[in-house]
Amino acid sequence: MAELEIERTGSHEFTARNARGAVVTIGRVGGEGSFTPGELLQLAAAGCAAVTVEELVVRRSGEDARFLASVSNDRRPGSHEYDALHVGLDVDLSALDEAARERVAAAIRTAVERECTVSRTIEKGTPVTLDIVTDGGASAASGAAPAGAAATTD
Repeated sequence: MAELEIERTGSHEFTARNARGAVVTIGRVGGEGSFTPGELLQLAAAGCAAVTVEELVVRRSGEDARFLASVSNDRRPGSHEYDALHVGLDVDLSALDEAARERVAAAIRTAVERECTVSRTIEKGTPVTLDIVTDGGASAASGAAPAGAAATTD
C-alpha cells in the first residue's frame, strides 16, 4: 500500500486510508457521512495548527485544558479556489494572568508560522502534479486534467 490511497467505493464516494489504518470517507457536497476534498484541505490547516501547539498549550494550562480548532474560508461565488483560509484556535488559558496569556498566544502564533507543514505548504503555493495510469502500471499522461473534466466537488 502507498502511504496514502483513495479508492472509489460507490457513486461519488471514496475511502481514503493511510498505512496506519486510519480511514476517512470523501465525497461531493451533500454526501452523507463524508468530507469534501475542500473540507479536508481546510481541516488539514486547522488540524496542523492544533497538533503543532498542543504540547505548548497543555504544558501551560494542564492536560484537561479546553482546546478547539476551527476553520472557515473566503471564496468567491462560482470559483474553484479559496481566497483565504481562517484558522481559529480557542484555548483555555484562563488560569494564567494577562501577561502570561499574551506570551503563550505569541508562542502559539510563532509555532504555527514556523512549524505547521500544511499552512506553510499552502502559503508557498506548492505545485501539484497529476500522473494518470491507464494500464495498471504505466503512466499514460502527466499534467493538468482537461478543462471541464471534473464536476464541482467542494
